Amino acid sequence: MKYSLQNCVCEWPLSSGRTYDDPFNAVEVDVIVTDPQGEEQRVPAFWAGDQTWRVRYSSPKVGTHRYRSVCTDEKNSDLHGQEGAIEVTPYEGSNPLLQHGPLRVAGDGRHLEHHDGTPFFWLGDTWWMGLCKRLKFPGEFQALTADRVSKGFTVIQIVAGLYPDMDQFDERGANEAGSPWTRDYSRINPCYFEMADLRIDRLVQAGLVPCVVGCWGYFLPWMGIEKMRQHWRNLIARYGAYPVVWCLAGEGVMPYYLSETKEQDSAFQKKGWTELGRYVRETDPYHRLVTIHPGDSARNTVEDPSVLDFDMLQTGHGDRGSIPNTIRLVTGSRTQDPKMPVINGEVCYEGIGEACRQEVQRFMFWSCLLSGAAGHTYGANGIWQVNRREEPYGPSPHGMAWGNVPWEDASQLPGSTHLGIGKRLLEAYKWWKFEPHPEWVEPHWTEENYQAPYAAGIPGEVRVVFLPWYHPNVTLKELERDISYRAFLFNPVNGEEHDLGTASPDGGGEWKMPRSTLPVFQDWVLVLERRR
Repeated sequence: MKYSLQNCVCEWPLSSGRTYDDPFNAVEVDVIVTDPQGEEQRVPAFWAGDQTWRVRYSSPKVGTHRYRSVCTDEKNSDLHGQEGAIEVTPYEGSNPLLQHGPLRVAGDGRHLEHHDGTPFFWLGDTWWMGLCKRLKFPGEFQALTADRVSKGFTVIQIVAGLYPDMDQFDERGANEAGSPWTRDYSRINPCYFEMADLRIDRLVQAGLVPCVVGCWGYFLPWMGIEKMRQHWRNLIARYGAYPVVWCLAGEGVMPYYLSETKEQDSAFQKKGWTELGRYVRETDPYHRLVTIHPGDSARNTVEDPSVLDFDMLQTGHGDRGSIPNTIRLVTGSRTQDPKMPVINGEVCYEGIGEACRQEVQRFMFWSCLLSGAAGHTYGANGIWQVNRREEPYGPSPHGMAWGNVPWEDASQLPGSTHLGIGKRLLEAYKWWKFEPHPEWVEPHWTEENYQAPYAAGIPGEVRVVFLPWYHPNVTLKELERDISYRAFLFNPVNGEEHDLGTASPDGGGEWKMPRSTLPVFQDWVLVLERRR
């Protein structure tokens, strides 16, 4: 009998007495688990080196779970037909991922929630190369993890070793055990993934959801569909039992920077990632959420958007010049079928190009969330590529470096703090029920002026309006005349509140915020909450 806590990972080995010359390619091992309600799951095992495979399993269901192993070599009784039981008992700790369970799409199709129905606020951070040895483990990795937890982040977007901005097998992508695959892509390097395991587990233990990006999209032509299936099977077997989110690839249809067949590569990638999206859905027994990181919208990165659970966006790094594209993509996604949550997964890394500073981070956060996004991902230039003070990451294949700010300096850029402050304000309300209502404020953003106020909320309960710095004089409209609202200004820089008293509408349901109420000339958040 094996024992596990609810939503926690239980792990055990299956070792073969029979010797395979090439065990990774010779056989596949699965475990069929029957839960206390009689439902079956086919859980893939991962090759752990030598003649050993390992199984990781978790469940939100308390009780006795029974399993039997299944091997493609049915004559190997060490791997085929092994039986046992797992006793899952209640989790009583404080980790929200283990208390409430992994993520799923909520019934409204607009936001994310835990397995038990608790709403989940996605505030992501971008650590593309966070599994490499340039972010030292455990000390530096733990320090960055603790910083992000303290600021309110809930998700870390991290690539499983096949990185952007470099050629295959670039030494900058290695961890303490080398590269994730052999140079001919004949088999994985299990020692690489053992070091990655420590980091993924550390994130989960800190209450952070790993958004595991399988690779950068241009690895697909290099590896081919079959090898990429093996790569994804290994990831599912290793990390599927954790409360992860799957991202099929980064910039899924972008060809390699120096490719001489870019058009063909892009078409192959779009078709291939669609096929692999179906494979991940079929292979993952836990049905973790699936998306893909795009050049614009995840919907446009696959041939069939039904392989995705939510639409991830990338909307530009052009400072305020990226605002129009950002809002067009967020609002446009919400009108398309199939209906799904939308999250801006990459926009305006703080400090990139010596621009995109904290005021732009605030604008992107508030404008996306008040336009209906289910969450938001931040990025700091210097963290995603893990610049070291004594050794910056260096140039991309196209010859240019994106910036040399050390990761520890980048981690203290103010935008990360400001977005956490914004999240705390929204969490004071039923933010998951917010709907965009640009008509609630005048002036408001339009296709002619995207740098105008944004409004959202719940009718009769709460209204939240983001005021860019050059819009200090606005009128709230369509206020219910039988409801009393308390009005206050919220400083998105430090979280301070400035009480404005009662917002009393005139006969037409309008209330004008006097220009003189703004303490300083900057961006503000205006909140009207129903008095009880």
